[in-house]
Amino acid sequence: MRQRNKPWADDFLQENTDLVIPNPTEYKNKWHELFGNDNPIHVEIGTGKGQFIAGMAKQFPEVNFIGIELAKSVIVSAAQKVQESEQENIRLINENAENLIELFTPDEISTIYLNFSDPWPKNRHEKRRLTFHTFLSRYENVLKSDGELIFKTDNRGLFEYSLTSFSHYGMLLNEVSLDLHASNDPENIMTEYEEKFSAKGQPIYRCKAIFPNKN
Repeated sequence: MRQRNKPWADDFLQENTDLVIPNPTEYKNKWHELFGNDNPIHVEIGTGKGQFIAGMAKQFPEVNFIGIELAKSVIVSAAQKVQESEQENIRLINENAENLIELFTPDEISTIYLNFSDPWPKNRHEKRRLTFHTFLSRYENVLKSDGELIFKTDNRGLFEYSLTSFSHYGMLLNEVSLDLHASNDPENIMTEYEEKFSAKGQPIYRCKAIFPNKN
């Protein structure tokens, strides 16, 4: 989806470097110092407008959350949402998920969330899907040995592709839900997209997976 340009985005980011970290590679293996505690770190890749990460940070104050978003016009909206939430356990990064290993050391992350990622439906774009095996390798690198990958989408084709990708990579599936909202999970925080699609009656798919062969 094409995002509307925000001419004020650069100024906003320069004024809020305590929230949107300008040089995130400098904090590789030092994120706990930035948060000022040793709480587990959870990362959302493709944080969108921030509703999910702000809600999760409120629900789990004992966890540090880092949101990664490539689109500058989107991450400023997420930053505004975080500011409104007044949650101190969130930081944001304006980066590409391909650079994940440059941002975190092995075993630094406890959980990774992939929420409503771009499905890239054409076969020639398969390598861009965030559940393609090259991305799985990056996740495996930065996750702890018991770390979990949590994937949500409304796209049945992407979900089926991802389950196959996880299986071929040797991942273990802890949960597969074909209608997440029917389960009434009290810990589920909805994204903006999730609210939109769910309101139209679209089922939401979720999978939780680990890397059992790590270490």
